[in-house]
Amino acid sequence: MTRQTCLSAPIHSSATLVICHLKRQAVLVCNTRPELWDLGFYRYLAHHIKMTWRLLVLGGACLLLLGVRGQCKEQRNRRTVSFHQTQQDGDQRQVLSRPERDTTASPRPTFTACKLPLTPLEHRVLDQNTHETGFHGDDGSSFTVTWVGDGTGVILVLSTISAPLDSFFEGGSSRLYRSADYGKSFHDISHLINNTFIRKEFGLLAGPGNSQQVILTADTPVLDNPGGVIFTSTDAGVSFKSVHLPFHPAQPITFHFLNPEYLVVISIDGGLWLSLDFGTVWKKVHEGTQSFTWGSGITLFFSFSPKGTVEADRRGELFLKRTEDLGKTFTTVAHSIFSFGYVGGFLFTSVIETLGAPRVIYVSSDQGDQFNKAQLPSASTEQFYSVLDGDEDMIFMHVDNPGEESYFGTVYTSDDRGILYSKSLERHLFGGEGKSDFTNVTSMRGVYLTNILEEDGRIRTVISFNRGGQWTLLNKPQNVECGEDSRNDCNLHIHGEYSRYNGITPMLPLSDPTAVGLVIAHGSVGDSISSTRPDVYVSEDGGYKWRGSLRGPHHYSILDAGGLVVAVEAHPMDGQINTIKFSTDEGQCWKVYNFTEQPIFFAGLTSEPGTKTMNISVWGYRPEEDHQPMWVVVTIDFQSLLTRECGNQDYVQWLAHATEGGDLATEGCVLGYKETFRRLRKLSVCRNGRDYVVSRQKSPCPCTREDYLCDYGYYRHENSSECMRQLDTADHALEVCLNGEEGELRTTGYRKVSSDKCEGGFTPLRIKETVNRHCGNSSQPPTASPYSETPREKMLLIVVCVGSGIVILVAVAAAVYTVRRMGYGNRFRTTTAPLPPTQRVSPVATEHQSSQWIQMMILLNEQHEIKYLDEDLQSLAIWMYDIPLVVLRTCCISMERCLGFVRNKLQMSCRWYADVPRYLLSEEHFPLDTG
Repeated sequence: MTRQTCLSAPIHSSATLVICHLKRQAVLVCNTRPELWDLGFYRYLAHHIKMTWRLLVLGGACLLLLGVRGQCKEQRNRRTVSFHQTQQDGDQRQVLSRPERDTTASPRPTFTACKLPLTPLEHRVLDQNTHETGFHGDDGSSFTVTWVGDGTGVILVLSTISAPLDSFFEGGSSRLYRSADYGKSFHDISHLINNTFIRKEFGLLAGPGNSQQVILTADTPVLDNPGGVIFTSTDAGVSFKSVHLPFHPAQPITFHFLNPEYLVVISIDGGLWLSLDFGTVWKKVHEGTQSFTWGSGITLFFSFSPKGTVEADRRGELFLKRTEDLGKTFTTVAHSIFSFGYVGGFLFTSVIETLGAPRVIYVSSDQGDQFNKAQLPSASTEQFYSVLDGDEDMIFMHVDNPGEESYFGTVYTSDDRGILYSKSLERHLFGGEGKSDFTNVTSMRGVYLTNILEEDGRIRTVISFNRGGQWTLLNKPQNVECGEDSRNDCNLHIHGEYSRYNGITPMLPLSDPTAVGLVIAHGSVGDSISSTRPDVYVSEDGGYKWRGSLRGPHHYSILDAGGLVVAVEAHPMDGQINTIKFSTDEGQCWKVYNFTEQPIFFAGLTSEPGTKTMNISVWGYRPEEDHQPMWVVVTIDFQSLLTRECGNQDYVQWLAHATEGGDLATEGCVLGYKETFRRLRKLSVCRNGRDYVVSRQKSPCPCTREDYLCDYGYYRHENSSECMRQLDTADHALEVCLNGEEGELRTTGYRKVSSDKCEGGFTPLRIKETVNRHCGNSSQPPTASPYSETPREKMLLIVVCVGSGIVILVAVAAAVYTVRRMGYGNRFRTTTAPLPPTQRVSPVATEHQSSQWIQMMILLNEQHEIKYLDEDLQSLAIWMYDIPLVVLRTCCISMERCLGFVRNKLQMSCRWYADVPRYLLSEEHFPLDTG
């Protein structure tokens, strides 16, 4: 999977944003060799683990905020992709599959792929335009390929070695290559960066759009250098300039999506750094940062922990700030949040309104000035919310079902403010690994694909042609015949992200706005999806009709705006390939070209982002004479094969969403209007070219029930377009808090789909009335946090209340403090000398102070006093002194004399928070030398 920032701005079609906690597991590896238990090792361990802990926290944010517009998930039209050499000895990764998946040996429906012979002239032309490059002497185990700019033909390739752990601090080796002719030739330019070792995980970054900015991040040892090193280029890699950073980046540097001169990144110590001149000068604008994302314009949102404590996101202690002037001034827009996200102009926060209550979502559509509560089911600590897709008109939100092993939830769609949500799809599959098969078919307006988990355990694919208004099963492919036993229950089911994660399919469904109606996907035919070897299916009308296209799994790519489709077999019998398939009729028939005499182990398929190019590159490796693998890339230019430019006679008018036998007045009507496209004839063999622009004509439609979603509290009855009232919402008036004023929504059960443009026709009653009653605080979500800010007009009342209760508070505080002091004093009778006051640990512990705490823990353990270490005291050390939990685990849990209950209590992740009064957590009341 491509490693990219989870915290950039605009959303892509397949983006998934999880804005509440996923079910997570922690893995601890302990070294128990006694010769390492000395003070020098602990000083190193404390410093190293403290920084590693910061990385884990930031990595957790990436897991929780999965990809909004530059997501952790792989993107279509991505600029960067990584290839890795794998062992060919059969030692493959274990495939995790659901027990409910169909793995029976019953024969599956088959089809015959259409193959056409390659003429001698075509073979000769392709031979003349096929270019092979071997990277001799390069022993890199992985290649990272990045496209720079649009239409420039520039490709940068970073070769890195996975060095052993013991050689990490001694550096490694990497090479940098550049191509300026779409991959037909490459040149080693490692000398431009002084042969510096570049990071493998996010070492190579290219700017957005048509910019020619490039950033290389050096792999700099953290312990030996005060900051990292980057190399920047403004001419697509012709030259580079080295820049010494005043920090070590903890994640990829993020470009502004419109101005590549603006860069932002989080350092390993939680600092938020900003550069306005493409990395030359950096300024630290905030500390304790957890995550960030660009908003509208130059607005930057970021969450931070005011105390810098670990797992503040799990306890809902994060603040959300906004800067609209690139770090000069800041505004706190929300506090006491768990997480946040920005999708399609909507700002989401996850909060707990009152102590002990489940989490809810608050939404802002004005960059955080006003927040309103989303009308969604609340979520417990075991559940999560996930924004599946969205734009300025509507949001798709997945709400997880209760239960640790549910694996499914409900999809809701929002109104144009992101506040009111309607139930769209139940039992939506969402794997335990955070994988969702939800797919936006970008080649056709309003079309979405996803999978559901039936009550009997079957996984089935459903499709919506009107943005979630209705969902139906896919039709059986036209050239596939089902068996007698399954004629009444025979449909096409599409493999998505979950199947790719488990190694069943090599690619996700593929579509592109320039290739109108074209969809390519892996699937299986039957009553449910199957984990057996999938085939490739193609739809030319956005998912209404399908055809079996290729047998077995393939890698595929769309070129020339859909005029050319190429594919390479993913898992051949001997593991090697030497042929590529191509089609000029949208995958109906294929020709096979042998592109090399020496087969290669296939690694991946790349082309320029978008579909305008006619060059395709096949990456792989083959053994050299010394039996060491050599990287190879073969680039094929199809432009010389399709030499004729398409003319008017090659195109036809095509009405999207048209079905046979439909009403002429409403034929093709989706979301209120019809679209007629100028589309390439299937039998025309010509070239669309780089200047090709999709041509369409729109015409409005009368409104029908299909133009409406069921309103909040209603659901669409099965096999009917009528919206029925939910039993648990008997009152027809819904109270909604909007911008601090309570309103009543009176509805007959229908809400017009956002972005629907229909006129006249069916118009159900829907009235909004404002009631003069104040509700909540619309400026920011109400929370139960002790950090909540107080308005000035309430200060006088609070002072009076505090004054009247201060005597009681002091009495209670003194009593609790005395009891705890006596209790801890009796428990800890060790020979450890108390630390002098000058050496007490401050709320933000230093490296030396962390080592002192570790040393004290070891002495307690050696004297068999560790059994008295109270769970509250350990948790207090984690919170107050900023000692990572990993340190305590390494010092205590890995030793044989630690009791089992200590191990269990340490793994509770500081859940003591609500039970310990905050005034006892200050250094004044609880210095280090009490224990």
